[in-house]
Amino acid sequence: MKVVIIGATKGIGRSVARILAERGDSLFVLGRNGDELARTKQDLEARRSSLSVGAAHCDLLDVSTIGPALDEADRALGGFDTVVVTAGLFGTQEEIENDADLRDRVLQANFVGTIQFCEAAKALLLSRGGGRLCVLSSVAGEKARKPVVIYGATKAGLTAYLNGLDARHYADGLRVVVVKPGFVRTTMTANLPEPPFAGDVEPVARDIVKAIDRESSEIYTPWIWRWVMTAVRMLPRGFMRKAKF
Repeated sequence: MKVVIIGATKGIGRSVARILAERGDSLFVLGRNGDELARTKQDLEARRSSLSVGAAHCDLLDVSTIGPALDEADRALGGFDTVVVTAGLFGTQEEIENDADLRDRVLQANFVGTIQFCEAAKALLLSRGGGRLCVLSSVAGEKARKPVVIYGATKAGLTAYLNGLDARHYADGLRVVVVKPGFVRTTMTANLPEPPFAGDVEPVARDIVKAIDRESSEIYTPWIWRWVMTAVRMLPRGFMRKAKF
């Protein structure tokens, strides 16, 4: 595969990139921190001697960077066929409620910026008959809950967009892979209370790569979250008013 990844400098995205590098896929990584990008490029190239990894600045908070970054990746890879979106921002509900700047950045990065990125990537993929677009959403978008009101709303909106994209362009050759991680142990979640069924980065990354290879429409990872959220979605609003999770 010829893969573009935004969000490969840390966490799940970095692990996905490492798996792809080790098996020999062509890679181009995008991110907003130049130093982290350089370290990521070096790390990935060290995993396979014949691998040359491209890198470019791209910031979901600045949509003007999206088009040029994807064009550069497209030229470097000779036409990418797979795009993986793992970038995003998180904040607890209390943090987002009390910080207007953080609230704006979470909304922009997780919803507006991600959709603008997907639209630009989609156009390039469809121009040559399609390809794979894999995007991390979240189980937080499955049910409105007190701890993730705004963050969950961004993920609910993103999932709706991705499902619509799949319906609109499946016949055109676009394969949309929606990834819904449950709680995953990363630096982003290090200070949060850990719920049951928490997952680790490496197994989650392997699930994502497997889903891309299979062109799965939707996955929950760890897998048990599919059944957890099936139950949670059935809970009535009255119950959710009293629930603490």
